[in-house]
Amino acid sequence: MIGAALSRWTMAYFAAAFGFLLLAEALMACSYGFPAVAVEAPETLVLVHVVAIGWLSLLLCGALFQFVPVLVAQPLHGARLVLPALVCLLVGLTCLLAGFLTLAGVIEPHLPVFPVAGTLLAAGFGLMAWAVARTLWSGRNGGLSFPARFVAVGLACLAAAALLGVTFAFVLSGLLPPAAGEVLVRGLPAHASAGLGGWLTFTAVGVSYRLLPMFMLAPDGARRTTHLAWWSGSAALFLMIVASPLERAFLGSWLAAALGGLLGLLALSCYGLDLVFFYRHRKRKAIELNSRWAAAAFACLCLAAILALVLLAFGDAVGHVGALVFLTAFGWLSGLGLSQLYKIVPFLTWLECYGPVMGRKPTPRVQDLVAERRDGPWCALYFAAVLASTAA
Repeated sequence: MIGAALSRWTMAYFAAAFGFLLLAEALMACSYGFPAVAVEAPETLVLVHVVAIGWLSLLLCGALFQFVPVLVAQPLHGARLVLPALVCLLVGLTCLLAGFLTLAGVIEPHLPVFPVAGTLLAAGFGLMAWAVARTLWSGRNGGLSFPARFVAVGLACLAAAALLGVTFAFVLSGLLPPAAGEVLVRGLPAHASAGLGGWLTFTAVGVSYRLLPMFMLAPDGARRTTHLAWWSGSAALFLMIVASPLERAFLGSWLAAALGGLLGLLALSCYGLDLVFFYRHRKRKAIELNSRWAAAAFACLCLAAILALVLLAFGDAVGHVGALVFLTAFGWLSGLGLSQLYKIVPFLTWLECYGPVMGRKPTPRVQDLVAERRDGPWCALYFAAVLASTAA
């Protein structure tokens, strides 16, 4: 990474994302949304999309703009699209939240906010995906690395989630016929699977396959478990997003969903084995706080999988879907995101401030820009709060 080009707007994405994280936590602290109201209530939809789009998606977009060029050893193509994408996403999300607040009777904008939101969010994600996909395509001649393949599948899932989301927006606005309301019922599981499982989780897994070995100085070559994690995870996403909705619509069965869940567990197991390999074969013997934090995030992902299996066994998964989503969003995805931000932000700061003068004057280490002893207890408090909230 020494001498790597810095993405000009990555820090802006991170700053906006962190602002939405604080907003989401403030709303939850004020008992706004679930569980004070129903899962399907407009207030809950506000909270869900502040987290999913405002916090997690903006965070992931900023990370992809910086690290996808590293994955394929190519410069970022379409760099001019990065700022327009950010503007479209921010304005589109604002309009979407205004639409949900209108449904809740809080405001009356007298504007077609849902169609505008759907159009702008689709444009923002489309610009981002175009720039990232072009960069991935430019590195195809040498064969895409497995982290890049994970990102490619995540982009496909983002397209599916965005397409369903735009459809929902036009249904809620009344621009589509009432019969299209069935899309809300039948398409919601696929929308959640594509967004939470495909775009956010599968892409985060791909990025972590590159960042964790890089920060721990561990071997990052693809292993058999890496191949199996990608193939089984991709198959699971196809079954959950495409096959399962069609099967429920025409046959009324859940076989594809069950098979997708089993393949997802297989992918999770292989990913876990790869993480254990990284930690055991690292050259950096002292595990830094960001790596310990990432391990805790993966533990939350495993706990979410175990909790899902237990709830399914007792037939109460639907009644506790809020706890599952919370643990996945804040324990796994947010935990992993915060852990990597703790290293990425000092890392990019070091590259910009000290990279150009390296070798000509003394420079600090990246680790000198953080205070692990001070920050460690807050890391522990964060995960304790996530587990306590899930239990509650």
